[in-house]
Amino acid sequence: MTKVKTTFSCQVCGYQSLKWLGKCPECGGWNTLVEENVSSSETTNFFVGIPREHSFPQTLDEIQSEAEERTLTHIGEFDRVLGGGIVLGSVVLIGGDPGIGKSTLLLQSLNQLAKEGKKVLYVSGEESLRQVKMRAERLGIKSPNLFVQSETSLEAIIKNIFELKPFAVVIDSIQTMYITELQSAPGTISQVRESSGKLISLAKQTGIPIFLVGHVTKEGAIAGPRVLEHMVDTVLYFEGDRGHPYRILRAVKNRFGSTNEIGVFEMKDTGLKEIKSPSELFLAERPLNASGSVVVACIEGSRPILIELQALVSATNFGVPRRTSLGVDYNRVSLLLAVLEKRAELNFMSQDIFVNVVGGIKIEEPAVDLGIIMALASSFRNQPVDSRMTIFGEVGLAGEVRAINQAEIRIREAAKMGFSRCLMPKNNINRLSINTNMELIGVNSIEKALELL
Repeated sequence: MTKVKTTFSCQVCGYQSLKWLGKCPECGGWNTLVEENVSSSETTNFFVGIPREHSFPQTLDEIQSEAEERTLTHIGEFDRVLGGGIVLGSVVLIGGDPGIGKSTLLLQSLNQLAKEGKKVLYVSGEESLRQVKMRAERLGIKSPNLFVQSETSLEAIIKNIFELKPFAVVIDSIQTMYITELQSAPGTISQVRESSGKLISLAKQTGIPIFLVGHVTKEGAIAGPRVLEHMVDTVLYFEGDRGHPYRILRAVKNRFGSTNEIGVFEMKDTGLKEIKSPSELFLAERPLNASGSVVVACIEGSRPILIELQALVSATNFGVPRRTSLGVDYNRVSLLLAVLEKRAELNFMSQDIFVNVVGGIKIEEPAVDLGIIMALASSFRNQPVDSRMTIFGEVGLAGEVRAINQAEIRIREAAKMGFSRCLMPKNNINRLSINTNMELIGVNSIEKALELL
């Protein structure tokens, strides 16, 4: 007789306890331990139903090094983030808020592959076949090579994959899949871990690329065990504000490409449309000659992007002034405010301060420091910055403006967008090796930069 015992597993880190705990001792999460039934005779085999050949160790000289074969989805922004296309046998995990466009993007990608005569399989564990059909009709997708299945049993899905032999498979979502060998419910840490392990083994043995859709928690991380992100080859996050039609696909892990690339999309009634020129998009509605508005040149991966950064400084009506930042790090803004007060003698103690990056994009690189400084000073003094000027540079605690990397491609992007002036670190000008008609203004301190106002 099978003996069943009860354990409590943390749904974030996988910690197990014989009794329920309010706070996980491993990761510190509250109310993350869920009861699971585990049988003592239960033996989970990743390779059940998956033909597997035992390999023998080889020396490095015996291994033939070949460039990984890639297949384009013909969605340029998606291919860019993947590192140049889909790698055979790779496993890609895509996470994002509900309704952000994960299923839409993958369905459009499968449609592009199906148009080339490749059989593809879309497995939906959350929607019925009729619901998937309705979405496909809205997106204008119709192909005899695109197969759809509504199933949550992983054993049945693996059996159908071997019979159909598709070129690529989408599992939407991994949290709905279950293995009958396990006693726990779908979505628990054991089901997610074991289901992912079998799918990864399937991809490596057959060479079929598999895309896994993952739910996210309220903190924005992919739900389930953290080991899931370590198991897959690529982890992508779909970001975007529901109030904006723009979506950003960002790679946080990629074994076959850069982890700094982003793809920019616009959500429309007919699906996701790729944005090939993000700078033009983010600057389309920029107000001219408005105080507190500046254009900063930042780098996302290998791509330069010009983004409007706005600051609003107004007298506070309360004893404690408000500090709000959207799109940039709050602590970074607080640090730059302290530098302005100390080095430029600007008094922000009685001022409410709001900093916003237009378009819903998030900027993390320090090259936007000088842009934040200029926007804050412009709004505080109510003096607009030249609308033909773009700004970049890192600011230190002593008020110095430090050189940054990849200054040349930032200048080229600004010139292409019609800007005639560029405020930048003085040390970067001495290192430039390009000829440009732009007026390059080099500064080595924030005092010199504020003189332009």
